[in-house]
Amino acid sequence: MIDLSYIVKREKSIFCEDLVYKSSLISQKVTNSRFLIIGAAGSIGRAVTYELFRRNPKSLHAIDISENNLAELVRNLRSSYGYIDGEFKTFCIDCGTEHFDKLYAQEGGYDYILNLSALKHVRSEKDPFTLIRMIDTNIFNTITTLKLSLDSGIKNYFCVSTDKAANPVNMMGGSKRIMEMFLMRESLKQNISMARFANVAFSDGSLLHGFNQRFSFKQPIAAPCDVKRYFVTPQESGELCLLSALFGANRDIFFPKLNENFHLITFSEIARKFLNNLGYEPFECDSEDEARERCNELILEKKWPCYFFKSDTTGEKDFEEFFTDKETLDLNKFSSIGIIKNKADFDEDKLLHFENSIEKLKQSSVWKRSDLVTLFHEMIPGFAHKETGKFLDQKM
Repeated sequence: MIDLSYIVKREKSIFCEDLVYKSSLISQKVTNSRFLIIGAAGSIGRAVTYELFRRNPKSLHAIDISENNLAELVRNLRSSYGYIDGEFKTFCIDCGTEHFDKLYAQEGGYDYILNLSALKHVRSEKDPFTLIRMIDTNIFNTITTLKLSLDSGIKNYFCVSTDKAANPVNMMGGSKRIMEMFLMRESLKQNISMARFANVAFSDGSLLHGFNQRFSFKQPIAAPCDVKRYFVTPQESGELCLLSALFGANRDIFFPKLNENFHLITFSEIARKFLNNLGYEPFECDSEDEARERCNELILEKKWPCYFFKSDTTGEKDFEEFFTDKETLDLNKFSSIGIIKNKADFDEDKLLHFENSIEKLKQSSVWKRSDLVTLFHEMIPGFAHKETGKFLDQKM
């Protein structure tokens, strides 16, 4: 278990007070309900699954496309909590396929569906092929799985969004903002809630997770020195999703309130604390080449080669925010959670234009990234896409 206190600078969950206050109602809802978790083996999906499993749900079905991560999810649950009285099953399938349709038809009868599947990386916007998959995963698969639930009487459909959807500057954040637009339309037929939150510390594939990987392979650590972010723990990410899924009114978007328990921190500062925590002194190199070349020499001296740089890649936001000045907030319902209260405002013509444009692009012989960027500008008023011509794959 990684000690995250030196990053988040708190000893207990920021949602502790709300969880205690709602504990009996949470237990009652969970033990009497059937849950379907989509993307259950990702970092946030695992956290949500743990929160539900340990509260003994009536039924818990976990879906993910990674059979390795799904197997590890089960091992972790069995090792930590053992077994539950209710039904627990895992399915290694993609939610955007006929396999999911058949599963839903045969297993169905869920009370809550929680969709945690996503392509979450800013680096996903470097090419049109990955971008199209991101659009399918973050937008169209969400709508497809939601529509399956319309005739089955579920109580709520929860979907994870991102802080990057608030005034987005990258295509990943833009895709989640467009997803929110589509969900406003679907909210006329089904109760829907969402959550936006900060970076999840050491989540799979994140830069902090990369620190662990570089350390295990005895490789240099690289990080931007000018990008500050808020962080939640994996457990807190699961708790926020759980609370939104169980208590969110239709169209609510939950987010963590910024208070004295939230601290901005740079990635380079985290790298220093990470290495100090492991007994090494960070050694700042002037280039990637120097960091690679001196790696073995420095590690023998209990120093770790680091290359810290100013961010200059496409889609990197200078600051972090969970809501815009045009969104209506409820800051009173929970102690540690704010809620964006949405009306069913959507532009049907725009949504149809987006669907038709993506379908037309898929049918064309050449896919262009620029066409997708233009389409996002058409969909999102004031889309401040930050284009530098450089991408994270060009960094160490």
